Amino acid sequence: MVTTIKTKLFIGLVFLFIVIICFGVLGIFYVKRLSSDAGMILKDNHISVEFCNYMFKALNELPGDTTQLAIFDKNLRLQEHNITEPGEFEATADVRALFDELRKDPAAFTAYKELRKDIFKVIDVNQAAIIHKNLIAANTASQATLWLTIIVSILSLAAFAFILNFPSVLSRPIHLLTEGIQEIAKKNYSKRIHLDQKNEFGILANTFNAMAQKLDEYEHSNLAEIRLEKSRIEAIINKMNNGIIGLNEKRQILFFNSEAEKLFGLKEKDITGKYASDIALQNDLLRTVLQSGEKKTLKIYLDNKEGYFEQESIVIQTDNGVGGQVIMLKNITPFKELDAAKTNFIATISHELKTPLFAIKMSTQLLDDKRIGELNTDQREILESLKKNTERLLKITGELLNLSQVESGRIQLQKEATQPAMIVERALQAVQQLAAQSQVQLKQNVGTNLPAINIDEEKTTWVLINLLSNAIKYSSENGSVEIKAEKINNQLIFSVADRGKGIHAQYVTHVFDKYFKVPGSNESTSTGLGLSISKEFIEAQGGSIWVKSEYGSGSTFGFNFLLNS
Repeated sequence: MVTTIKTKLFIGLVFLFIVIICFGVLGIFYVKRLSSDAGMILKDNHISVEFCNYMFKALNELPGDTTQLAIFDKNLRLQEHNITEPGEFEATADVRALFDELRKDPAAFTAYKELRKDIFKVIDVNQAAIIHKNLIAANTASQATLWLTIIVSILSLAAFAFILNFPSVLSRPIHLLTEGIQEIAKKNYSKRIHLDQKNEFGILANTFNAMAQKLDEYEHSNLAEIRLEKSRIEAIINKMNNGIIGLNEKRQILFFNSEAEKLFGLKEKDITGKYASDIALQNDLLRTVLQSGEKKTLKIYLDNKEGYFEQESIVIQTDNGVGGQVIMLKNITPFKELDAAKTNFIATISHELKTPLFAIKMSTQLLDDKRIGELNTDQREILESLKKNTERLLKITGELLNLSQVESGRIQLQKEATQPAMIVERALQAVQQLAAQSQVQLKQNVGTNLPAINIDEEKTTWVLINLLSNAIKYSSENGSVEIKAEKINNQLIFSVADRGKGIHAQYVTHVFDKYFKVPGSNESTSTGLGLSISKEFIEAQGGSIWVKSEYGSGSTFGFNFLLNS
């Protein structure tokens, strides 16, 4: 028969309820019985004794005080109505007979002694009854004590046994189940729970054992496959041309592929399981890699050859937070070599083009000189087109030469103390003709008593000219462009503001990217290099370049220098 936990709880609670009911009913029964015995003594016998005492008191006042006859008669009548014991009626009748004689002639009555004796007889009968009933009450109390003691002892033993056994019925299975769950959490899938019970706990234990069996089977069935996949992944990682380092959440080294061994001069078997920070104390390259950010280009000398590696760090996220990190060093030396070759090619071509372009420019200037001869309308249109294209080619070759300096990392700076007003003046002179052709008004706002600053005058002026040229191009006819130089706190700030259509917010962060052109600008003559080169020139001098733009309201480009730099 299957006894469920619910049934056991019900039986236990019913048992406790029966204990309470039995003890309460027995107690109430004996209390009422004792109360009844005591009530009988008070009601039947003690009151009769009181009546007799009142008659004695009245008799003592006679024959002098005849008013006591009425008191005696009253108590005698009450006694006659409270006769409950054998012999009490006869004794009371004797008292009545003598009292009637006394009432007829109190002065002649002489049987006071006999009357007192008869009253004493009534008292003796009731006192004897009191003693007898008291013994009955005492016997009842003894019986009550005995039975209550027996019942309390039996119920106490039963309750004690219940207390000892019943909690274990619940606690032992729970304890075993808790222990089993803890073992499963530790991946001890061989744990089993043995409960010889046919209740819910037994069913739960069987279910737990079935679950543990399935987990154990799953663990062992996948172990070989997992090991195979691990070996496969390790083989793939070791065959990769990139140096790869794996760290766990405690920054301990998990794997170190063969390419990483070459780069760092370390052996995987010697460092696996050790803290990366401890190994880095003796290895400068590893220390640099661990201290670097998520992306960085490193120059590493390997096999007596300079190589470039791009570092990329991947943080592995788990449900509990950071689960580790994978650091990759990608060999980008071939790309750097190609980039250097491209830069040298651009620099060479741009340099070679400048000479014939200058010759063409001088020739167009000579042709434009009226002293050589007058040109007809068609010839002048061709000459103007030639001059514009020559200027465009000269600008492009100039930007390409500047770009080659930037990309090669050989930006040559000639810093000297320079007045901000002079830079603004030179930049304005360079764009006066462009502004007049575009019918754009130039405004300048240069602060007074601006301090000289140690910068490269030529490159800074080039940047300012580039910003002014862009502002003029994107301004509407009869518009205005304002150039400003001012000192704010410890910074010298140059800025160029136009009232053109501005730049969409999604493009603002890309305007300084190489070859970037704002979509829809319709600027076919731009190479997309001017702002990128400007950024490199300013940052090479320790300054910072910026832009603020609101579409439909115009743009403001500027750059800052610290005065104490």
